[in-house]
Amino acid sequence: MFDRIIAFVRGIGIPVTEDVVAGDSFLPAVTVMGGGVVVDRARLQWPGDILHEAGHLAVLEPAARSGEVPDDSALELAAMAWSYAAAIELGIDPGIVFHEGGYKGGGPGLAQTYAMGLYIGLPELVAAGMAHSALTAPGGAPVYPDMVRWLR
Repeated sequence: MFDRIIAFVRGIGIPVTEDVVAGDSFLPAVTVMGGGVVVDRARLQWPGDILHEAGHLAVLEPAARSGEVPDDSALELAAMAWSYAAAIELGIDPGIVFHEGGYKGGGPGLAQTYAMGLYIGLPELVAAGMAHSALTAPGGAPVYPDMVRWLR
């Protein structure tokens, strides 16, 4: 699964590097640096965290990707929705992204919320032109969790 996730993220244009990640990173063994995702394979416990961090980069304006990921609740919600769509695209269980070790223990509840069709963060993806909701999709256009495009 690790290799499938990495190939997907690289395939949409987000660089992924394998290297040591400092122990004080926000997510264990995964961080965003210089417009890409850095993964410490030896320490990685939750492969879905790669998708979440890639989602942070994907929802940013292209010029902003090389800087620090802003602490912005709307972007966090967009990254969550993006990572759910990526899990669906990859055919992996969304529980891999929304695991028990993430979201302050709320990962499984988030997985259930998305499974019920309550797509937290979808309005942000729609506003960015990355996805359509059932209400906003022109005829024949993909409807979330299918994406119009993976990068903003």
